[in-house]
Amino acid sequence: MAGLRSAGFLRLAAGLLAVQAWLIADASGTTMALTLSSSAFKPGGKIPAKYTCEGDDISPPLSIAGAPEGTKSLALILDDPDAPDPKAPKRVWVHWVVYNLPPDTDSLPEDASRAGLPKGAASGVNDSKQASYNGPCPPIGRHRYFHKLYALDITLPAKAMTKADIEGAIKGHVLAQAELMGTYQKGDP
Repeated sequence: MAGLRSAGFLRLAAGLLAVQAWLIADASGTTMALTLSSSAFKPGGKIPAKYTCEGDDISPPLSIAGAPEGTKSLALILDDPDAPDPKAPKRVWVHWVVYNLPPDTDSLPEDASRAGLPKGAASGVNDSKQASYNGPCPPIGRHRYFHKLYALDITLPAKAMTKADIEGAIKGHVLAQAELMGTYQKGDP
């Protein structure tokens, strides 16, 4: 009887070691999470004025990594949930919409709207009714600006789309998502 208990314990221990080995391999980077970053500002940091209405009003450089297997396209939405006043927000203001980025896109250059998006990518319509980047320009207080990246298992229709159009179209098709938030208040350097 003791031998059977020992054999069962050994099988259980071997199984636990296998699970532990799988978790360690996974944590070592064999599967990487979708990430979005910028060399212009740190997560939660201040967005430099250069990228706002008080500067050149150009998009910051963005780096993308970790699109999961099966990704057919990437979509990016930049919005401000603090409009018009962070102490009394009334709406989410959409500053930039980009979709159908190729799945192997690893970066967007500074001023991507004018410098050129990757082949096949499209600019959607923002709340200023433009199909381009519209930088932070808060009327009052410090606002948060969320860059939201979605890895999708579909390619979106090749038509002018808004944030609402994209959010409706991607339901059930998001493989992974990443977010980069920066802040801005008029007068920041």
